[in-house]
Amino acid sequence: MDKDKDKDKEEALARLKTRLMFTIKRRKEVINNSILERRTAIHKQIRHRRYLYHKYERMQMMAPLSLSHVSSSHSPCSELSNNSSNADWWERVVLAEFGPQEWLQRFHVSKDTFYLLCNTLKPQFPQTSLLTSSSKLTLPLEKRVAVALIRLATNMDYSLLAELFGESISTLSQCVREVCDAIIMLLKPLYMHHPGVQELAENARAFHMKWGFPHCVGVIDTLHIPVRSPPAHARDCWSRTTRAGGHAVVMQGVVNAQGCFWDVCVGFPGGTEDSTILQSSELWIMARDGGLSPQPPLLLMGQPVGYLLLGDEGYPLHNWLVKNYPVASPPQQLTPPQLHYNARLDSCRAVVEHAFRRLRARWQCTHRRSETHLELVPMMALACCVLHNVCEMHGDPFRDEWLDEVRHPECPQPSAPSPAYMDDPNAEQVRSLLCSYFQMQQQGKVPMEPDPLAVGVPFPHPYGGPPLGGLLNMQ
Repeated sequence: MDKDKDKDKEEALARLKTRLMFTIKRRKEVINNSILERRTAIHKQIRHRRYLYHKYERMQMMAPLSLSHVSSSHSPCSELSNNSSNADWWERVVLAEFGPQEWLQRFHVSKDTFYLLCNTLKPQFPQTSLLTSSSKLTLPLEKRVAVALIRLATNMDYSLLAELFGESISTLSQCVREVCDAIIMLLKPLYMHHPGVQELAENARAFHMKWGFPHCVGVIDTLHIPVRSPPAHARDCWSRTTRAGGHAVVMQGVVNAQGCFWDVCVGFPGGTEDSTILQSSELWIMARDGGLSPQPPLLLMGQPVGYLLLGDEGYPLHNWLVKNYPVASPPQQLTPPQLHYNARLDSCRAVVEHAFRRLRARWQCTHRRSETHLELVPMMALACCVLHNVCEMHGDPFRDEWLDEVRHPECPQPSAPSPAYMDDPNAEQVRSLLCSYFQMQQQGKVPMEPDPLAVGVPFPHPYGGPPLGGLLNMQ
């Protein structure tokens, strides 16, 4: 009898414990949901206040322009509200009064680079200039390029651009579209293209000398560019899969050791996995067809290894694409050589993070959410990558205060590990070989190679192959 009573008590306590645990779990869910809602509301307020601040900042930029047109019969407000009175801002203020610092502040490029762009883009435009909607006069090429650069650099609203240039919003929107298209058609082949045989060898040397990573010719990563909400029928396709929510367009980029892009693929919805974007790009076709496997094969510690790209955990492992050893499990399960390999790879991958940061800082349309039509975002992003290369290669000044604008991105960059089944089993040999190479180098057992960039040093094939002949020409 006592045993039955004890059993009933135990069952009652078990039921009570289950109810308490269920109540605690529900209470935790309510608290977490409240915290999440509050956090979302705070972020929304922060974004709204940031938008108002940037709008005020742009109006401040425009204030001196209206004051420069003040006369005895016109007030600054009437000058600013009258589009026709601002139509000569480009001629009277920019061309006549802007110095190097003002030019860089407004357009984010130097004056020399601006006119280089104009001269290069001339063949893309017809001899007859674009007729504006506000007058019968024509819009010169230089003014079109200025409109596009301000839009790309500051993400200024078209309404403010219309007041600034004295043109209609439709005219300015057409300018941006045409200039971006011309940049892609004429400048991209000159400043951003897949490297040839010698360029791959130079990239490998630059990475090895600057970052200590052999056979590397590029670092790959993705950038999420915030966009306005897409149409309702396409919203599910474009929804982000991250905890931050929102909508984005994804851009995949590969950079060299100097932080310049040599491959860009853009236009995918924000929820697309990195591995899917890679397999949909021309880069995948190039690597699959042996574009990163030179003949004869290069050697590393006596083993044939082709050129390599470095990626993060979102990419699959291949014999031409290496990534970290997974650290989701406790780090103690990784050996010291594997941890050292991860550290070396992370150090080298910093070049692409730095490149994306400078891209977003100089061309802030890739950082801020705007009212740009969804179909134009890939074109603008690709044009910005080309302009990034132009500025980097020509040594245009870069202002540190631009970086302050991108320290807190509107669109946090998500990261989802690539499934293990997508990895190439044979590629683990390449990663293990690199791991052994770094371990032997750390122990001083791998001899340091001579500086191939020094004047007069022969130009051998990278890391053990037959000489290519001649001297290395970095120009």
